[in-house]
Amino acid sequence: MAARGTLQKIVVAPTRRHTASVIFLHGSGDTGQGIRAWIKQTLNRDLSFQHIKVIYPTAPARPYTPMRGSLSTVWFDRYKISNDCPEHIETIDSMCQELTDLIDDEVKNGIRKNRILLGGFSMGGGMAMHLAYRYHQDLAGVFALSSFLCKNSVVYQALQKNEGELPELFQCHGMADELVLHPWGEETNEMLKSLGVRTTFLSFPNFHHELNSDELEKLQAWILKQLPEELMIHDQ
Repeated sequence: MAARGTLQKIVVAPTRRHTASVIFLHGSGDTGQGIRAWIKQTLNRDLSFQHIKVIYPTAPARPYTPMRGSLSTVWFDRYKISNDCPEHIETIDSMCQELTDLIDDEVKNGIRKNRILLGGFSMGGGMAMHLAYRYHQDLAGVFALSSFLCKNSVVYQALQKNEGELPELFQCHGMADELVLHPWGEETNEMLKSLGVRTTFLSFPNFHHELNSDELEKLQAWILKQLPEELMIHDQ
């Protein structure tokens, strides 16, 4: 387990004045560098913006039960890859604390919480939903690509007590995904919607557990809608 505050990360800097940030969490066994390279290969360019910094942290290596306890760069452990088993709360919560440090760093750099978006691919999207809907309900939004929450997720329990505005959710899922089944993603979206989250759920026929350019283009448009460029206000 990495010491608090030492998550390695890759940063794609904005081309102009930095007024917003996106934290993009990779899937299990990947790295920040790996997901950035995959996005670049899929889009033929970086996911980049004039005013938004994109941060790709890397999960610390930990024993991962679905790999028989072998070390893997995963955000948390799971008992199995299924939506009907208990969550590994201890590892999820310790990572929520580490990722909170990353959010706090952006706030210290002058970026308001409602100008920070959080999301990820596969396990990264699940991690993002835990972090935002349990601990940071004042973020600008959450995205989850090929992701799911367990049927009895503590996220749902936390939202039952919520009365304020929640970050909007943007979800995409391949209909041919054989690792994270499309119905798991759909069910997650419907549960969050029933608990007061504004959601978008896009299905992609014939796509497996992968990124595709159409989904990334739509994600980029959604990010810009949530985090529009702020006009400089000059003193009269």
